[in-house]
Amino acid sequence: MDVECEIPAAAAAAATNGLGGGEASAAPAPLSAEQLDVEAYAAQYLGRTRLPRLLFIAQRCGVESIELEALRMAHDEARIREDTLLYRDAALRIDGRLGPRYRYDQGWVDSVNRRAEQRKEKLETELNGHRTNLIKESIRMGYNDIGDFYYGHGHLSEAFKSYIRTRDYCTTSKHVVQMCMHVILVSIQLGQFAHVTNYVSKAEQTPDELDPIVIAKLRAAAGVAYLETKKYKLAARKFLETGPELGSNYSEVIAPQDVAVYGALCALASFDRSDLKSKVVDNINFRNFLELVPEVRELVNDFYSSRYGSCLEHLEKLKPNLLLDIHLHEHLETLYKDIRHKAIIQYTLPFIAVDLNTMADAFKTSVSMLEKELAALITENKINARIDSHNKILYARHADQRNATFQRALQTGSEFERDVKAMLLRANLMKHDFNQRSLSGQRKM
Repeated sequence: MDVECEIPAAAAAAATNGLGGGEASAAPAPLSAEQLDVEAYAAQYLGRTRLPRLLFIAQRCGVESIELEALRMAHDEARIREDTLLYRDAALRIDGRLGPRYRYDQGWVDSVNRRAEQRKEKLETELNGHRTNLIKESIRMGYNDIGDFYYGHGHLSEAFKSYIRTRDYCTTSKHVVQMCMHVILVSIQLGQFAHVTNYVSKAEQTPDELDPIVIAKLRAAAGVAYLETKKYKLAARKFLETGPELGSNYSEVIAPQDVAVYGALCALASFDRSDLKSKVVDNINFRNFLELVPEVRELVNDFYSSRYGSCLEHLEKLKPNLLLDIHLHEHLETLYKDIRHKAIIQYTLPFIAVDLNTMADAFKTSVSMLEKELAALITENKINARIDSHNKILYARHADQRNATFQRALQTGSEFERDVKAMLLRANLMKHDFNQRSLSGQRKM
């Protein structure tokens, strides 16, 4: 078995609670999310991803009505999909609060498990027959069927191994791409993001030209992987490169609204002003995604137009719901901090002196808090300035242009002198025949 097939048991167990989340990483504090429409949110997604997302919302929302609504939907979805692992999780969390219909039904679980075992035995018998007959296409489809079976019943690590085994029986580029898409899907839910980037690269390297929808899916998957591994600039590039062909074609992983939110936040946190204009503001394809989330579109325009107070207000309004996002929640504080610091830095750049009272009003904060932020940025060498704490003024430290010009002239002179000496030395060596020549007739190695 390939090393890539080895999936830690902890990852598979964590996947039942959503991408390594669950009870092991409980929410630090209840969140206010009364404005979240759980049903509308869940409708953006298809397939198994709805279950861990709903369970994640129930775990972190801190509002009982929202929690019970999410658990009810997760319970019903798990029964429809016959996913006994997540059904058990949802039913135990409900704990009888929704009436007898939503109590844990061990009889139903046993019945589903018996049917699943019979189905698995049938699929394995068919696969063994294909392997005996040595028909590569039938073997590949057999492993795919078993992988689909395991994935549907929540056994993600077994599904991963089955999909990986199809690699040896792929005979066309289309088969390779299909294998990669299956592995990417399962790896995202397992939280194995190194596998995601690996198999995105493998799919992109296939010799045949890829379908635009497949390309969009690969870019979105790579963006999620880079986001989860805290490579925010790379994540922003992938989301911004995602074509409008994505639409709702990848709802089992990501919604188009998520592409807008993830891409915009990562870009604001990591891009400079020129990149922000060329790759976000003037990006026609990404604008289609931004139109789906007007609040995010407005905060991007506010940031680029230097309306930082309005931009930060939009961010704070979005924060409660974004903290309930299964991919974004761990990175939100870092992204928000980076965006705020970038806004402060850009605000100070054009000025020789800045009144801290005026700046505090622009950023909707107190002078004392702003002074602490500026001091931290100066200490980190992100702002070249000094603070007059008595008069509450920030003075920029502009470089001495006269001295810098003299230093550049001296450096240029030194480089010229060095080059002239090197040329004179070479000319003298050639004049006195001090250069090495190859002997005639000698074989060159």
